[in-house]
Amino acid sequence: MPRHSRFDPLQEDRGADPLDAVFGTRGITVGLITPLEAYAESPVPTLDGHAAAARRAEEAGFASIWLRDVPFFDPKFGDAAQIMDPLVYAGFLAAETRTIAIGTAGIVLPLREPIAVAKQAATIDMLTQGRFILGLSSGDRPAEYPAFGLRFDKRADRFREAFRLIRKLHGEPFPRGKTQGFGTLSGDLDLLPKPQEGRLPMIAVGRAGQTVPWIAKNADAWIWTVDDPKSVTKILNELKAASGKRRPPPYGYSTFLDLDRNPDAPARRDHNVLRIGRKALLARLQQQAAQGVKHVAFNLRPSRRPAERIIDEMGAHILPALARPSRKR
Repeated sequence: MPRHSRFDPLQEDRGADPLDAVFGTRGITVGLITPLEAYAESPVPTLDGHAAAARRAEEAGFASIWLRDVPFFDPKFGDAAQIMDPLVYAGFLAAETRTIAIGTAGIVLPLREPIAVAKQAATIDMLTQGRFILGLSSGDRPAEYPAFGLRFDKRADRFREAFRLIRKLHGEPFPRGKTQGFGTLSGDLDLLPKPQEGRLPMIAVGRAGQTVPWIAKNADAWIWTVDDPKSVTKILNELKAASGKRRPPPYGYSTFLDLDRNPDAPARRDHNVLRIGRKALLARLQQQAAQGVKHVAFNLRPSRRPAERIIDEMGAHILPALARPSRKR
């Protein structure tokens, strides 16, 4: 595959708004969760060729690359994710790609200092020329919280306050405000850089300990793991009801994927892994698009085939079909 020229953060050309590119109003888009490799037999990935894999995904037409936040390797969970810090890694991917949206799915916000997250996120937004989506979660690994000197049962409150603080730092010059858990802003300091378009996309990843009305009011989009039609319908209805006259935040989900060698293989669930052939996968995604799902993020860890084979097959057969307008519309 051709290698892109090094990314120049000072260039003037800009891509589409990342929120619209990933969660746009038409159809459904597909993204990938790092590491972009299959490593079913090990809790730790090799990270061989990860930069080339990101460029491959971009060339194939994937809408996004999502980076998980796993501060510690916990053998009980059996997955170290991409090992590298997601915000540092996002900066690296900014230099290796040109058009694909880069997001976090998601930063474990209660374990992070929100002023640092706000500055890092705005920096990545600048380096990617507005391709960054800040996905935020509350984390699902209780063992990590004592290491940070924090209580797992207080993560939801801490998440909300940190979320509000990042919005304030990004959206207000010389902001003022007092927080319970982080500090006081007296109006004599300003956080730079600000987001390119004045507002950085911030999405909820998982429930983050919050109610659907809170997500509907505060998040620009929502990625969860729920994908069965009945539950998705309920989620979409709750988001709409909670949003009132405002447009509800778009909904997407993430799941583990094993794309079968046989394109005619039917779909089956193996615990939390979707094992499926490409024809059934395309039909599934088209049905979910019609239902109102806006984005799907696939994790290729359990794949029995190399990740590059799956990326190429989806780029050749699935993504172009999803990009074509539906005949029903």
